[in-house]
Amino acid sequence: MSGHSSSYQPTSRWGKWWDERLPVARMMHGQFVDFPTPRNLNYMWTFGGILMFCLVAQIVTGIVLAMHYQPSDTAAFNSIEHIRRDVNYGWMLRSFHAVGASMFFIAVFLHIFRGLYYGSYKAPREVLWILGVIILLVMMATAFLGYTLPWGQMSFWGVTVITNLFSALDTIWDGLGTGIVEWLWGGYSVSGVTLNRFFSLHYLLPFVLTGVVILHIWALHVAGQNNPTGLDIKQPAETVPMHPYATSKDIVAMFAFLTLFAWFAFFLPDYLGHADNYIEANPLVTPPHIVPEWYFLPFYAILRAFTGSFLGIPLGSYAKLFGVVAMFGSVIILAFAPWLDSSRVRSAKYRPMYRMAFWAFAFTCVALGYLGSKPADGVYVLWAQIFTVLYFAFFLVAMPVLGLIETPRKLPKSINDAVLGSGGHGMPAGATAAPETR
Repeated sequence: MSGHSSSYQPTSRWGKWWDERLPVARMMHGQFVDFPTPRNLNYMWTFGGILMFCLVAQIVTGIVLAMHYQPSDTAAFNSIEHIRRDVNYGWMLRSFHAVGASMFFIAVFLHIFRGLYYGSYKAPREVLWILGVIILLVMMATAFLGYTLPWGQMSFWGVTVITNLFSALDTIWDGLGTGIVEWLWGGYSVSGVTLNRFFSLHYLLPFVLTGVVILHIWALHVAGQNNPTGLDIKQPAETVPMHPYATSKDIVAMFAFLTLFAWFAFFLPDYLGHADNYIEANPLVTPPHIVPEWYFLPFYAILRAFTGSFLGIPLGSYAKLFGVVAMFGSVIILAFAPWLDSSRVRSAKYRPMYRMAFWAFAFTCVALGYLGSKPADGVYVLWAQIFTVLYFAFFLVAMPVLGLIETPRKLPKSINDAVLGSGGHGMPAGATAAPETR
């Protein structure tokens, strides 16, 4: 896919001079205009462009907000109010940045689910998929650090609880976890030093994220895009240029996404946040129920599922360590999907048993998100433990086993057959495709 030729022809004398010395315009034209894309892509393939927009929007709004923010425990909370009330269009920038974080995660979760459904992690796209998991991890770290900056009640206590998790490593090596916690805090408790450190990292990580995204796009343009059938491109007639065909679809999806974005940003800017975070941080008053932002809730539920016993199995002093390992493992296990899935068929469209397992997995993620928002006691813990088992079972049981036992539906011979054939499942023997009209 990366070896296709570019049709770029500079028209001006300056353009020709520049193209002979540094053909950036030719490269961009070849990779984002002439780049061959499968002709059967649906709207689930538009989230790549949406995510790029979210990244740029977060960086731009974040840079402007950083000009007015004061990263100290005595001024941080008031500086947020100053931005909202006194800075020209500060209310809009702050809303765009806060809501943009949620929109970013909505888009990335849908992007991941699309990849799992259509088998976009399978060869030759393993590196592309792993880079995507790294992007998710960096996003989560950036979002957590950003959640601390308003220095409200939930920010302060969220930092206290989550950073304390590293102390579980003391059960492996005495003093290891405590040392990490004290390094993160910059002392022996969460303070203004902690806030200053987290602000510095929150400002830095988006640029690290940008670098990984560039690698992700590079890997995509080397391996080529997957498609709903999961078939490899066999002939040029199965593709269309990225522009205007894919870009026009991206623009339609972007408009719909921006409508949702604007609705929250202008009418419900605080809806996706927690009310306690609009109370200034007080180390002497603990909120009755400490919860992270909504996009961390499934992983938070997995963490809290490991109590003194897990489905009747006593864990004792190792419960906290198991919870931390499971929480991080729930993200890292995504990187091993290319090797856990034993099926040769990529797309779930032709895998009926895997399709059922996938939708059960999607329901499991939603259920974990709900349980993460509830108190860690009673029946909520039991259900969190059950759904934690189901979450990991999808990767460790369903993926390897279903690939061996299920009988996939018959695949079309090519992408063209899937597009032009009757019912989208291939053309009858001896049939001839109708000539393409544009």
